[in-house]
Amino acid sequence: MLSLSDVEAARERIDDVVRRTPLEYSYAFSEMTEADVHLKLENFQRTGAFKIRGATNRIATLSAAEQAAGVVTASAGNHAQGVALAATRSGVDAKIVMPEHAPISKVKATERYGGQTVLHGADYDEAQAKAHEIEAAEGRTYVHAFDDDEVMAGQGTIGLEIVEDCPDVDTVVVPVGGGGLISGIATAVKARKPDARVIGVQAEGAASLPDSLQAGEIRERESVNTIADGIATRKVGERPFAVIRERVDEVVTVTDEEIAVALTYLLERSKTLVEGAGAVSMAALLFEAFDYEAGETIVPALCGGNIDTNQLTTVLVRGLVETGRYLKIRTVLRDRPGALEDLVEIIAERRANIYAIQHDRTSRDVAMNEADVEIDIETRGHDHIEEVLGALRDAGYTVEVLA
Repeated sequence: MLSLSDVEAARERIDDVVRRTPLEYSYAFSEMTEADVHLKLENFQRTGAFKIRGATNRIATLSAAEQAAGVVTASAGNHAQGVALAATRSGVDAKIVMPEHAPISKVKATERYGGQTVLHGADYDEAQAKAHEIEAAEGRTYVHAFDDDEVMAGQGTIGLEIVEDCPDVDTVVVPVGGGGLISGIATAVKARKPDARVIGVQAEGAASLPDSLQAGEIRERESVNTIADGIATRKVGERPFAVIRERVDEVVTVTDEEIAVALTYLLERSKTLVEGAGAVSMAALLFEAFDYEAGETIVPALCGGNIDTNQLTTVLVRGLVETGRYLKIRTVLRDRPGALEDLVEIIAERRANIYAIQHDRTSRDVAMNEADVEIDIETRGHDHIEEVLGALRDAGYTVEVLA
């Protein structure tokens, strides 16, 4: 099984490529949770995510013949970029298979780092099957995203940094997809600080690990559906699973709504941009998916920041909706002068700010003497939303909440 010496050896191999990322105390999140919160900012890593660590370590261990034949891998985006950069720096040809719906920003970034991209399949698992076909046909070495000892060891260097930079750490919270990250971190943390807890977090729409742990064997989901595309795998790897069973204290899940709120708060309170997978550890802390004590020193690992700009807009709006700071409503007005002004006045009197209004007098969904109106409103919380909605309904409006 993966050992501390494996992780320490990996650090020596990758030292000239990988950044030692910051670990910063967060006053805002410490105040919100009453814990002592320190953020491991792996979103500041080269390529924007932790994957460069494991990819660099794996490629550094290739034989001369393997380097000449090239490598192939499958990835939703972050591992792709890590392999592309690590391979390019070593003079190794890299071919990367990505799901057809992978964020275009991650596809383009992979190509800029020197990787050849192949888009195939609906998710990571289908992309992986295609990558294995290329492996067999072209004699390339497959660089697994997580089910590989050298990859796990490379990711584990994050654990070394956490314990060294925060020696009083009580709990480390780690996102889990295939399990390579948490198995590496848990190996390092438990060896250096045995009393520290390691908590794994999966997105609810891709959570196979809790069932696997309960069954004592790996269970695979039929499909995955989550905004945390970086951890959207159907199952964990065999090697990580063995380590997780022995060294991880607990595995919890969070919803996409909770992830969106965490991502929004990280951007707003800490000026830190992460992707969905990077926010799951903070979501678990904010929504108390696991038990912790007041004053407990907790390190959420923010594993990546490569979020597609289009997805960022959607996630931030969802985060604002969940925190009661954005409201979209629909109602029907009599088609007469001043009707819209009367409606807007009620909203303004409650000190709610209007983002946008869509006023449609030609909609087939309403009578010919009526107008269909949709309004986007900035609000100050759930109580404020209820105040606005109550005032509108008291004034006789039939209001449908759209978001």
